[in-house]
Amino acid sequence: MATAGWYHRDISQVVAEELLARAGRDGSFLVRDSESVKGAYALCLLFQRHVYTYRILPDDEGQLSVQTIQGIQAKCFRTLPELIGAYQHPNNGLVTPLLHPVHRPRPAEDSDGEDARGWGHTVPAPGAAPSSRTHIPQQLHQRLQEQVHSSPASDFMGFMAEYLTHHVQDLQALCHGHPQLRHLSPALATACRALHSEIDFTLAGLETLARVFDPPVSPRSPAREQGFLGSDPDLELLLSKISTVNHLLSSLEKKVLKSLQDTVTKHNLALPSMAVAPQPAARPLAMQNFEVKVGKSQRAALAVDVEEGTVTVTKRGSGSPEEVIPHDKILQLIKYQSVQSKVRLVCARENQKSLSRDFVFPSARKREAFCQLLQLMKIQHSNLDEPEIISVYVGTWNMGSTPPPRSLASWLTSRGLGRTQDETTACIPHDIYVIGTQENSLGDHEWVEFLCASLKTLMAIDYRVVALQCLWSIKMVVLVKPEHQRRISHVHTSSVKTGIANTLGNKGAVGVSFLFNGTSFGFVNCHLASGSEKTHRRNQNYSDILHSLALGDKRLGGFDLTLRFTHLFWLGDLNYRLDMDVQDILTHIVKKEFQALLAVDQLNLEREKNKVFLRFSEGDISFPPTYRYERGTRDTYVWQKSKPTGMRINVPSWCDRILWKSHPETHVVCNSYGCTDDIVTSDHSPVFATFEVGVTSQFVPKEAPGSSPEALACIEWESIEVILKTTSRSKCYIEFHSYCLEEMQRSGENTFQSCDIPGFLKLGWSSKHLPVLNPILPDLEYLGDQHLLLSIKGVESCESYGECCLALRSAIGSTAQQFETFLFHRGEETGSVRGRMRVRVPRGRCGTRERLYEWISFEEEDAEAAAEPPTCPKAAPQRLRSRPRSLPEPATGYTNPAYFIFEGVPNSWLPAPGEAPKKQAESPAGVQPCRSPAAPRLPLPAEEEPWCGQPRCGPPSPSRGHPLSPPRAGHHKRPKSAVLTRDTVGLGDCSLYAATHLSQLEPVSPQRRGDRHEVPLRQSPQVLEPPPRPCRDAPRPLGKRGAPGALDLEAQPPPPSDPQPARM
Repeated sequence: MATAGWYHRDISQVVAEELLARAGRDGSFLVRDSESVKGAYALCLLFQRHVYTYRILPDDEGQLSVQTIQGIQAKCFRTLPELIGAYQHPNNGLVTPLLHPVHRPRPAEDSDGEDARGWGHTVPAPGAAPSSRTHIPQQLHQRLQEQVHSSPASDFMGFMAEYLTHHVQDLQALCHGHPQLRHLSPALATACRALHSEIDFTLAGLETLARVFDPPVSPRSPAREQGFLGSDPDLELLLSKISTVNHLLSSLEKKVLKSLQDTVTKHNLALPSMAVAPQPAARPLAMQNFEVKVGKSQRAALAVDVEEGTVTVTKRGSGSPEEVIPHDKILQLIKYQSVQSKVRLVCARENQKSLSRDFVFPSARKREAFCQLLQLMKIQHSNLDEPEIISVYVGTWNMGSTPPPRSLASWLTSRGLGRTQDETTACIPHDIYVIGTQENSLGDHEWVEFLCASLKTLMAIDYRVVALQCLWSIKMVVLVKPEHQRRISHVHTSSVKTGIANTLGNKGAVGVSFLFNGTSFGFVNCHLASGSEKTHRRNQNYSDILHSLALGDKRLGGFDLTLRFTHLFWLGDLNYRLDMDVQDILTHIVKKEFQALLAVDQLNLEREKNKVFLRFSEGDISFPPTYRYERGTRDTYVWQKSKPTGMRINVPSWCDRILWKSHPETHVVCNSYGCTDDIVTSDHSPVFATFEVGVTSQFVPKEAPGSSPEALACIEWESIEVILKTTSRSKCYIEFHSYCLEEMQRSGENTFQSCDIPGFLKLGWSSKHLPVLNPILPDLEYLGDQHLLLSIKGVESCESYGECCLALRSAIGSTAQQFETFLFHRGEETGSVRGRMRVRVPRGRCGTRERLYEWISFEEEDAEAAAEPPTCPKAAPQRLRSRPRSLPEPATGYTNPAYFIFEGVPNSWLPAPGEAPKKQAESPAGVQPCRSPAAPRLPLPAEEEPWCGQPRCGPPSPSRGHPLSPPRAGHHKRPKSAVLTRDTVGLGDCSLYAATHLSQLEPVSPQRRGDRHEVPLRQSPQVLEPPPRPCRDAPRPLGKRGAPGALDLEAQPPPPSDPQPARM
């Protein structure tokens, strides 16, 4: 049986267009699943370098037809191959007949069968040659023969061989859309017939033993999933017996223990060894001492008493404390980035404004421990009803199908190798623990009880279980402190299988999402395909998980999974390897030259190519590769593994990783990232990471609703420009989603579009076609924490071309602020969007306050040495935050030609297909882009125009140095091609000027900053509002081409030269 290679299942629109572009011939086509209508298909057809998409819809009787315009009768077909065959003839309403099917490529690395996929999801093509009908069973037979030589169960393999030979009807039924494998159940029942007697014998003994200790209760199997494998009676009976055995084995120990305890109580027996120890009370945190240096040579000691809320400073050699600083007198804590062990403490003094004191710690880790203790002290002594900052622990471990050791203390307290917790803060309990495991052989409840008992021993806290999600041996447990249990809501769990044909759960992912007050969290624990050569397969696993994992608010189901949550954490055995000879890897490990290894890390390389984990962050890796160790030690890597097919090489690699992605302008800091060095039961080392995360609570306005005339805040748009990576020419609209809106809002169709560069579509909306959004609450403090999700959708298909997230905080004010960010869809970067927006807050609603996490800030340098005097007066010292060193700097290079359209670079400067992008030095003379923060910087509050009738009182933009979060951490990042100018060097005010043609750019006198010469470019006034530029080929009216008038979902084509429009 030949398979219909033109059916590509659930690939994205972007992938479909790429495949058709490679084909390059008019009439090339493929069929994919529709993203907007469940159970429907999308027919993608290439004609004159543009892709046209037609929707194939099923009716109530299951017949398929191409969607047509109103009034045109549709042709119906029983099967998808019949429909495709009919439209291979001309004059059927499509822009061109279906001539050249585009087949789905099969990666070479899937040929070994370990992670093969796709053979069970094909559509039969009529008229296939008989010789091809046995192709798939032959493949399966070959795989089965490879397993027979290494398996003692030769009889069982014989039954399976007979099934593959005589019951290919299951495959045919699956191809026709019937997932029930009716012939597999009898085959399995026959193969397992001998198991009945063994089960009966074992079950009888267990039931007898159970009745001894629990006479009134007869064991019954728990409820299980119905309809498994076609509900064969023999197989159902066997499954019932196995389930009963499982139930008895898991409950027998508890029954015996309860029976013995009842006996002890009844007969007043004294058994001291069975006495239950009292539950430990929460341990108060002891006073912690730090040795520091004050000034150039003076030594001192800092004593932090979290319970009392004081910091005591004692000079070396002095018996009495020099000064006791209460928590309410500490105004600010400034971390120096130039000196990683230095911190400045700003305190309030009587009769003085403030007093600053600098302390130098022995190491950066000691400084971090001191800062964490002060943060904890501030939290404990604050008068807030709800927390504004929480600590999140994330751990991942491939347990290697072996039981864990008795103690997990080093893993749960972040001790070992890498960036670890200091001993003074290691035992401070975290608010949330998220623990993901792979190849975990323990039972679900047994594992949860083991974790809770371990945390109770370490922290003296009885943590509550938020969620447990399992897929075979992949498990994830989420635990919270008891006082936070009421703050958790909207818990969702999901799992995705990515094993063979995406039907086996040996590989895949589990996910958990929930709301912590007003902040959404998502966690994904995955186990991806193994093998050094399986990079493409791992990328596909990641894409499948993103597409199929059902987490978060259902109303956001159409958005990319990475945009649905305020904070998304991704952990697990990602299985990405190092592309280097094993001996060279071992040499670098011995010398601790990890940077050389990270340069060849497959995950880093794929992230640089924008293949996976777009805009995710990862902490600095300063620990050795966590795989593949010899079990029982951490001194030796075992990189050879014997397989039935030969010797397999598993080079030492960082397989186990933790990454995260957060909404822009939110607070998240990674405080530790490392692995243990004393847990040796598996060939993987457990990995941990801890995070400081800002959270929001349910906002309660100071003025009760209805107490005064309701003033509305509004979100206004001046313009929006979008560039899409697509060969479509469809009209589009924008959807606006946010928790601060009562319902989703929608824009009108784009007012102009152009497709000057092949493969990219530029769209624009004027203010008249963009809605004014009214948040449900007008208070500045509330709006500063809100975000907008935008989705760019086709007018006819209603399928998304890309989504993005915008923060309202930096747009609050009386003047419009520019934004720019990337578009994502199903894990791929699909374009870019920019525009100007402002958030107006009514008078009297501008009050705000400083958050607990804002009192710790970052200072980039002690003093800036300027080569020349600044052109404007230097502002007063600001509280600055910069990206923590634990966060790697974002990539600064982009190869997507779409972004050059924004900046007006001529096509002749673009890299040719397959050619590497030119370096910065190769740009035309006088044009040298400068690196800058992600968003335009705002003027200082004192210099800005009045806002809400008074000086600006809201939060300034974090890019200006506000201590909300490190700049560039989670903010929108500007493409490298952006042309920037700094008008005020001292203040660091950055403004973006975009030009559509370089001839319209006026050079300004060069500035000198440090050792670099820069020639900023200013935009001519006439290009601030570019006029609409229509597409070269204007869309034709719908339904004017072809006999049945098929409805093109993307855009109507230019008129072909041969056929004439048929009339009904």
